[in-house]
Amino acid sequence: MSEIALDHQQVMEILPHRDPMLLIDEVVSLEPMQRIEAKLHIRPEWDIFRGHFPGSPIFPGVLSVECMAQASDVLIMTGEKYAGLTPLFASINNARFLRGILPGDVVTARAEVAEINEAKAKVVCRTELRKENGALAAPAEVNSAMREGGKRENIPGKDSTWIFL
Repeated sequence: MSEIALDHQQVMEILPHRDPMLLIDEVVSLEPMQRIEAKLHIRPEWDIFRGHFPGSPIFPGVLSVECMAQASDVLIMTGEKYAGLTPLFASINNARFLRGILPGDVVTARAEVAEINEAKAKVVCRTELRKENGALAAPAEVNSAMREGGKRENIPGKDSTWIFL
């Protein structure tokens, strides 16, 4: 299968996340259920930097993990077997934060499928977040449980939202 690239709008058609929690700007390279490379521009104007940390802002580690998880979600949700299902964050293992991510940085989230448990509909992805210079900022293992029950519902005057039944 050939590699796929996705712009921001196409990412939004796959992920249920929306601003301020959508942490994938574009997908540079995707082979569904194999590997993904996605980019996020760390915008200096984000509110999070007002409090994390004033005078010396740094992108929170928990958002680094979320960015890696969202890249994994796109990787899994574009696979034929899991299309239409909702990925739920089951666990994060071996996360480490090696380099600070600063306002203005551009990071690349990479993920590859490491393990699939078909009986439990769980997918494990090896992930990493790299800075623009290629330096490893954060590696982790993201475990997702693929579930039915998430449906998109349009609310007048609002962006679409996801409802879990």
